[in-house]
Amino acid sequence: MSLWSRIRMLFNIKTHASLDRLEDPRQVFNHAYEQQHVILRQVRHGLVEVATSKRQLEQQVDRLRARVPKTEAQAQQALAAGREDLARLALQRKQTALVEIESLEEQLAGTEHEEQRLALAERQLSSRMEDFHTRKEAASARYTAAEAQVRVAEALTGISGDLADLSRALGRAEEKTRLMTARAGALDALIDSGSLGGLLLDAGDPVGKELRQLTQHQAVEQELDDLKKELNLLPAPDSEN
Repeated sequence: MSLWSRIRMLFNIKTHASLDRLEDPRQVFNHAYEQQHVILRQVRHGLVEVATSKRQLEQQVDRLRARVPKTEAQAQQALAAGREDLARLALQRKQTALVEIESLEEQLAGTEHEEQRLALAERQLSSRMEDFHTRKEAASARYTAAEAQVRVAEALTGISGDLADLSRALGRAEEKTRLMTARAGALDALIDSGSLGGLLLDAGDPVGKELRQLTQHQAVEQELDDLKKELNLLPAPDSEN
């Protein structure tokens, strides 16, 4: 195949498949296989035409061969009648027929040779096409498998990245949860100890704060009186006269 033929084939492939960037090998295989089918159909069509021409030549040869004994009989009949001129004319026709037969036989031999050549080309092309079809199917299957592996690998690569991001996000969430749990525990401890409860209540309710302070004052005075009673430190009550 010439360089121009190869360039034209590649151009046809691109046009036929409407490829944008990269050529799909399966499309290249299919296009090449289709081109071989086209060539095979042309060879078979040529075989039909050659066979038809061969049959026509054979029929012409048969007609001319059938004319030879007829011209010989005419020549004999003319001589018997004393017509040498007619006998000569009949013999001339015989020679013309023999020359035509010889020419047609040469053409027939060439046609038979062409028929044999095309038949051989048809058999060889059919055999090559069978081999090519087997290789095409195997190569297409390998390419499809490789393409699937690439898609799976790309998907796994993307998943690995996503899992890494999710793992980091989960780690941050767990750390925030741990810190929030620790803070909540610390606040619960302050509330249980009362250190935070009073502050929270006082800050939120001034009336309650004052009432609690009054209650605390009364509790302190009551406790002080109780201690004085125990120690007999309370003043005696005034007696009435």
